[in-house]
Amino acid sequence: MTMFPVDKIRNVALCGHGSVGKTTLVDRILGLTGMVARPADVDDGTSICDFDEEEKAHRYTVEAKVTYCDYEGYRFHLLDTPGYPDFIGQTIGALRAADTAAIVISAQSGIEVNTRRVFNEAEKAGIGRVIILNKLDAENVDFEGVLGQIKEAFGDRCMLINVPIGLGASFSGVVSVLNADRNAAGAVVDPSALSQSLLESIVVADEEVLNRYFEGQMPTEEEIARLMRRSVADGTVIPILCVSAKSGIGLKELLDGLRLCGLSPDMIVRKAKRLDNGEEVELAADPNGPLVAQVFKTRVDPFVQKLSFLRVFSGTLKSNSTVPMAGERKGIKITQLFRVQASETAPVEEAGPGEIVAVAKVEELRTGSTIGEYAMPPIEFPTPMTGLAITPKSRGDEQKLSGSLAKICQEDPTCRLDRDPQTKELVISGMSELHLQLIRERLKRRDKVEVDVKEPKIPYRETIQAKAEGMYRHKKQTGGRGQFGEVHIRMQPFPRGAKVEEFATKERFPEMKEVHYHEESNFLWIDSIVGGTIPTNFMPAVEKGFLERITKGVIAGYPVQDVCVEVFFGKHHPVDSSEQAFKTAGSMAFRNVFQQAKPALLEPIVKIEVTVPNDKVGDINSDMSGRRGRVLGMTSAGGNFQTISAEVPLAEVITYGRALSSITGGQGSYTLEFSHYDVVPGNVQKEIIEKSKVQEEEEE
Repeated sequence: MTMFPVDKIRNVALCGHGSVGKTTLVDRILGLTGMVARPADVDDGTSICDFDEEEKAHRYTVEAKVTYCDYEGYRFHLLDTPGYPDFIGQTIGALRAADTAAIVISAQSGIEVNTRRVFNEAEKAGIGRVIILNKLDAENVDFEGVLGQIKEAFGDRCMLINVPIGLGASFSGVVSVLNADRNAAGAVVDPSALSQSLLESIVVADEEVLNRYFEGQMPTEEEIARLMRRSVADGTVIPILCVSAKSGIGLKELLDGLRLCGLSPDMIVRKAKRLDNGEEVELAADPNGPLVAQVFKTRVDPFVQKLSFLRVFSGTLKSNSTVPMAGERKGIKITQLFRVQASETAPVEEAGPGEIVAVAKVEELRTGSTIGEYAMPPIEFPTPMTGLAITPKSRGDEQKLSGSLAKICQEDPTCRLDRDPQTKELVISGMSELHLQLIRERLKRRDKVEVDVKEPKIPYRETIQAKAEGMYRHKKQTGGRGQFGEVHIRMQPFPRGAKVEEFATKERFPEMKEVHYHEESNFLWIDSIVGGTIPTNFMPAVEKGFLERITKGVIAGYPVQDVCVEVFFGKHHPVDSSEQAFKTAGSMAFRNVFQQAKPALLEPIVKIEVTVPNDKVGDINSDMSGRRGRVLGMTSAGGNFQTISAEVPLAEVITYGRALSSITGGQGSYTLEFSHYDVVPGNVQKEIIEKSKVQEEEEE
């Protein structure tokens, strides 16, 4: 594999709402550049990118795909991402590998709910952004209206780089704004009228060029290209490129535009931490620099070959090499590197900065893992909030199901697999009903496992709202050696976000000897035992009792969080005391005192953004109120649509897609994102606890 110079590489993630033509764009570009010989079309199931059976059946992208092409001496890595917000984790992973996000918008539909989401995710990723206005050959395209939507949503920094000649059936080409002297007959906007404002927006990136410009000296083509990329990197200009993927009109100009406006790997400021001392450094895209590469995607194919997709940020990664890995004591062996073209791979010997490659069967690697001498920041994926209890239809498939789900969770960081401590059921959590449905389809197709599911489980939590004090004495005599352990505790709320060192002070806990903190449950416990009333060797058993109870819950069987416990007294017996006795005493003391400390259930609250026609806003607000939601605000989504932002309990919107479709006649769309936990109202809490008790009795 010939390593391209860094300035000749463009890593572009195509993202946006569903059905805007991202996959078709990639298919057509691969055909135009001669990377694939056969025709490719999403509609007839021959797409290069949508090769999974689920994608062919549903005709939409489920996983991010990696492709590449060479054009005019440049190497393009094109990452095709899903358009449904249910699969946003795939887009977030792809954005870590990209230097430019190409946000595709349908000229027919305009700004949609996931358009805003991916625009914001690209901003968080710190990469450049361009907009591709697709489907200009569609019927009833309101070009000025769509352009107004884009500027209203993302600002006047969104500027046309080329303009269409004709619209709909008359769309026949595009003409460059920067070469405004070209024949622009039939252009829907006069490109020469846009040229000056575009040039003025980019020359401000260089004071010397700016001064010359105002003195009447035009910048050179090389200066325009350099300053355009600089403006995109700074976020002061977001280029808009016009095209029709279906007809292929404007495709060559699109590639020229991405070559001009897309950022090279050396233009993104990325920081990493040294493995030996944690010092933060700024990485340089230098093939001779220290090796730094990160896994942004994992795929387990039907032949159980795990592929880890790597973006190289610094240095050169070579086949048959042993490299350090963040979090591992010893290096890992990279046997063979692969260049990836959608579903196909080809061996390569090395990859430099900006290159995207894959390695096979390296079990230590996970999505987000960093190899090399530094550690990249973790990739932040949204929290999966919708769960299903899942069991195999065929007895004896339990082990097979568990292994298959583990593979899926490796591939998709927005999936989580847990085992319910009370029911012992496997619970798979995802982003939505649709997400979980696709997981079930994949289990059936790829692993030949059919499953039964129960209603979505809401990840409630238990906590306390007051202080309490109490004890438990575990005493049991069975004829031989008995059991004895007595534990006295004080319990109080431990606020989420509180700093342990500021909370656990001698002023608050005068007898404090040791502090133990468990981050996952935000549980803090203090050892204040004086005089050996509980021998030191039994304190770990007391802690195990606490943690066991935290996992099992107290009032409704949900995990406990945000609690502080101080162990201040106890009793032991020289013969009958044991670790098991003190573990039981710790668990029961926790349960008893928890029930006295004004226990409460916490429920997950999600932020929901609903985009609907203007005439449905009142219906949505009324419906949201009935779901215990709180409307935060409303913004124009353009094109006679509004986006309503609200906070609402997850339990109330598990099946919201059905309701929204009913209210809007299929015209509405929405996204969900975890916000925080809040106390469940008393009447609702009572229902949840009663339901939990009924389920527990049925299972017994």
